[in-house]
Amino acid sequence: MGAQQRIFRQRIRDTQSTKKITRAMELIASSRIVKAQAAVKATEPYALALREALTLAASNAKVTHPLVNEVENPQRAAIVLITADRGLAGAYSSNAIKEAERLAKRLRDRGLTPVNYIVGRKGVSFYKFRERPIETSWVGFSDNPKYDDAKKIAARLLHDFVELPEGERVDEIHIVYTHFVNRVVQDAQVIRVVPLEVVEEVVDTSSGDGIHGGEGKGGKPVWPLYDFEPDAETTLDALLPRLIEHLMHVALLESAASEHAARQRAMKSATDNAEDLIKRYTRQANQARQAEITQEISEIVGGADALSSAN
Repeated sequence: MGAQQRIFRQRIRDTQSTKKITRAMELIASSRIVKAQAAVKATEPYALALREALTLAASNAKVTHPLVNEVENPQRAAIVLITADRGLAGAYSSNAIKEAERLAKRLRDRGLTPVNYIVGRKGVSFYKFRERPIETSWVGFSDNPKYDDAKKIAARLLHDFVELPEGERVDEIHIVYTHFVNRVVQDAQVIRVVPLEVVEEVVDTSSGDGIHGGEGKGGKPVWPLYDFEPDAETTLDALLPRLIEHLMHVALLESAASEHAARQRAMKSATDNAEDLIKRYTRQANQARQAEITQEISEIVGGADALSSAN
């Protein structure tokens, strides 16, 4: 009986130590979610200005850029899969991988060959374990991506899209990332980055202040009045790669926020499970102690009865 109590006490101590670790990881993930959300929100002004400029340039230029035009007979499609570098994040990485698998199947059904570009050690380990080809991979920044990381990824994708010869280049670029909805819900999604869809609109500058825009007749938005130097076509050539970098950066930031949220939930669940284990081990230790006391009382009573009978 004494040995059982020692075992239960040791298990309680071990579980309490684990609970402290999971609780600390939960709090760290919670604080990082706020920072990741702020980083995503901070990109919105740049995104708005970039889309405005692209729309204005497209409305003043004949859009014939290779990043915009559809390829007549596409052969290869790039899949950029964003996963986590570390574990203990629930089903975050596995959900993104499953979405990438579904996308690859759709591409093969269209007659395209998927080309894998992987972000995060979890995705790299998954593909290497199954001996699937990886064109290139990036690791080490999944939970705290910077714009330079997105720029590096976009540069490689643009190189493989524009500069490689036919048959070796990729004709489409898709990003599989995890969209952050809230702390409870995160959805694995797919966006097609290339060919880009640039909306051409007729710009009405008859009202508004010419800087921030306003509303014209019928409540339609009025865009700022831009001058393009040297011309709209050259401006479009310069802005389209920036848009791809921005889309990649936003996808990385959204995935980072989703990773922290998934890790917070996983650690919260682990902490709750540890508390349940501590309660169960404590109850079992008390039962073992009670059984030991009952046995000792029975032995004492039995010894007293034996002495009385002998006398």
